[in-house]
Amino acid sequence: MTDSSALDPEDRKIVTLARSARARNGVPEGAAVRDETGRTYVAGTVALDSLKLSALQTAVAMAVASGATSLEAAAVVTEAETASAQDRAAVRDLGSAGTPVLVAGPDGTVRVTLTAG
Repeated sequence: MTDSSALDPEDRKIVTLARSARARNGVPEGAAVRDETGRTYVAGTVALDSLKLSALQTAVAMAVASGATSLEAAAVVTEAETASAQDRAAVRDLGSAGTPVLVAGPDGTVRVTLTAG
């Protein structure tokens, strides 16, 4: 586990935003990504009959739809122990293989920092 207070302030911010999205919307996951200009995009899980996206996939899609051309970092708040391969692929598609993906529990404690790679 990573002490969230030891995180870079900008990384701590996206974990907090992801946690807030999860709680506010009552969804299984909340996520936030930061683009190359420092803008953040926050999302929760989408579970419609015709469309299913994880929170991280939704946040990446929001960044793309808003004109982002790259990602600096991503965070997901989830009960899961790690980010799925599909979530990491979405981050890699807009960022790079080295883009950090912070995986935090519902309490905001970062469990692991992966790369999108």
